[in-house]
Amino acid sequence: MNKVKIFCFGFGQVAEGFINKLIKEKIDLDLSITSRQESHQVNFNGLKFSSYKFDEDKIDNEIKIKLDDATYILISIPPINGDDQVIKYFENNFANNKNCKWITYLSATSVYGDHQGEWVNETSDTRPTSINGVNRLKAENSWKNLSSKYKLPLQIFRLAGIYSNELNILKRLKIGEVQLVDKKNHFFSRIHVEDISNILFKSMSNFKNNETYNISDDMPASQMEVAEYGAKLLKLKKPTPIKLENLKNEMLKNFYKDSKKVDNKKMKYFFKYNLKYPSYIEGLDYIFHDIF
Repeated sequence: MNKVKIFCFGFGQVAEGFINKLIKEKIDLDLSITSRQESHQVNFNGLKFSSYKFDEDKIDNEIKIKLDDATYILISIPPINGDDQVIKYFENNFANNKNCKWITYLSATSVYGDHQGEWVNETSDTRPTSINGVNRLKAENSWKNLSSKYKLPLQIFRLAGIYSNELNILKRLKIGEVQLVDKKNHFFSRIHVEDISNILFKSMSNFKNNETYNISDDMPASQMEVAEYGAKLLKLKKPTPIKLENLKNEMLKNFYKDSKKVDNKKMKYFFKYNLKYPSYIEGLDYIFHDIF
């Protein structure tokens, strides 16, 4: 069997989880990634591959060579000042790649903006309120245009709030870093990184061009509910909520601007996928027993 040639723009927790899933499935990988560090060799769970420097100051030319030959391309780096950096620097390489079977752009559910606690699906209005949401939506449209222009196989994953064994509310509760805001009707959707990895893997063999999917769990919930459950697991007193106007952190203020419940029916139906962590309850239970 030929090696599966994968190129990852960015190697954060989602890309790492995806590659780890492929390693567990014993897929024979030819992997290349980008990072902001100087180009170097990586040994990740027994898999050796090259990491190439990619930022505005320096771009390793080897990226273009690898990109021309990649069959699966995952884009997880965010746009900068509204511009998608991958398209900005590598459009010609995508145009020249005749082997590509799968391009996945990782977007975010922030593109929907505020829907006052109502459900949103992939056909709902996109009216982002945050600069991140505006930039993500602009990047989505840039990828759709590129796909149409060069007949590229593209899917877009709109990810809900990501949590994992490494990054989660339990760890933040433990060190007193959770700030809660007293706001009624504030709903937020989440997804465990392992579920994202599993769906990415499924999509390699079940791909439909030019589709967008919400990637979220089954149970939107307020941050208050999640914090209360986490505090109960840890046997800690839950943080005292404050008024929104008293919140100093601008990122958190933006978080509380939007309220929506993200519908995942399309994802589950198309990929025939049953979530490993259908809600924050199963996810936090697993993390608690695995780490604490």
